[in-house]
Amino acid sequence: MTADAARSGILGALDEHSGPREACGVFGVYAPGQAVAHETYLALYALQHRGQESAGIAVSDGETITVVKDMGLVTQVFDERHLAPLEGHLAIGHVRYSTTGASTWRNAQPVYRSVGDAGFSLGHNGNLTNTVDLAAGLGMLPGVLTSDSELIGELLAREYPPVPRADGRELEHALVKVLPRLAGAFSLVLMDEAHLFGVRDPHGFRPLVLGRTEGGWVVASETCALDIVGAHFVRDVEPGELVAIDATGVRSIRYAPPQPKLCVFEFVYIARPDSYLYGQSVHAVRQRLGEELARQAPCQADLVMPVPESGVPAAQGYARASGIPYGDGFVKNRYVGRTFIQPSQHQRGASVRVKLNPLRENIRNKRVVVVEDSIVRGTTTRQIIALLREAGATEVHMRVSSPPYRWPCFYGLDTGKRSDLLAADMSVGEIADYLGVDSLAYLDLERVVAATGSPGESFCTACFSGRYPVPVPDDDTKFALEPGRRTLHVPGTLEPTERT
Repeated sequence: MTADAARSGILGALDEHSGPREACGVFGVYAPGQAVAHETYLALYALQHRGQESAGIAVSDGETITVVKDMGLVTQVFDERHLAPLEGHLAIGHVRYSTTGASTWRNAQPVYRSVGDAGFSLGHNGNLTNTVDLAAGLGMLPGVLTSDSELIGELLAREYPPVPRADGRELEHALVKVLPRLAGAFSLVLMDEAHLFGVRDPHGFRPLVLGRTEGGWVVASETCALDIVGAHFVRDVEPGELVAIDATGVRSIRYAPPQPKLCVFEFVYIARPDSYLYGQSVHAVRQRLGEELARQAPCQADLVMPVPESGVPAAQGYARASGIPYGDGFVKNRYVGRTFIQPSQHQRGASVRVKLNPLRENIRNKRVVVVEDSIVRGTTTRQIIALLREAGATEVHMRVSSPPYRWPCFYGLDTGKRSDLLAADMSVGEIADYLGVDSLAYLDLERVVAATGSPGESFCTACFSGRYPVPVPDDDTKFALEPGRRTLHVPGTLEPTERT
């Protein structure tokens, strides 16, 4: 049985910079004898940076699964009144940005399917690359399923054993059959009435970690979610691994050989700085990126300043390595959200003055180095440079702690079409002219990888290099399941020259 409770609503908010829509955030907890809804709420709050379109929680008391989801931030969807009825010791939670499927209540997660005794629920971080082929294999008309996450739910429901298994592991049985058929990026949390599962695709494009809490276990997109619920990090869920958690403990099932390709942009921008990836502090890596940037692209200036908040660690590193004083150039309105949720570039641009105000006394008559983690579309960056000019900066030098973002992501970031990307067809000199800066430099990819402390072959660098580890669709997949849409599939890994 299930109760699917929700309140309808539409949220508009404002963004850090005109960057990509981020990967989603997932969390799961199994803690017998404990009420875990509030713990799940706190974990989603810690993962809010990964998705701000919708939020949801599914809870089981051992017999009934209850799902509550809605459009908006975690604090807008849930309060004490909505958390109180969510009784149970087993839960999963999700915060979403849309990749495949529009930003609608129907596509909010967790997804629920009513099969077996109590059904099952799932949350998905990532993006499938064979969505259209899988949907066609189900024989379903376009529009019946509206997201790749819902498609995974339908595939699992169809593989559910018709007769309950003696061990009660119907969902695990279905997962073992379905997971090898999925291609692309998928870090999943799933639950039935008695079991919690964590799944990572064979390449591990998106992070997923296992943690231990008093009397139970948790899985989460990032380690920062473990911290907020008092859990300690045990290990990463490995690429190609299915982790099953129930009354017997934790079991590991390898459904595919691992081929690690963690998204390098997780280190650059997506992950929270207080998280750990590949055993490395994200904050420390971002400071090293800034140090490398200072060595690669030195500059004569009076002030190093970040674009808050995402550029802060790299700016600190740049200042430390260059010897140029670090300082603030902007005051950020902390009560304004993220601009890339806004439906148009015009609205994103209009939000810059609402979000950032220059500290004129720090900038006037100064040569400034502005450090940013990435430039994706460039509209907001251009307006930030104009604000600095208006505030009296004599020179503005832009330094970016990642390579030019030239290729769209098909593995869980909504970057739009390649034509939307500023660096897709422009040289660094042309970008400098467009932005209105005195100089511009991007960090070389080799230096980015070196700063992570991990080997280059363990990363997906497609957004910078155009080399996709898994064959990708030829078109944007966001509305691939809508009627009238057709996605052409490319037969192999793409080189940059093959996509021009």
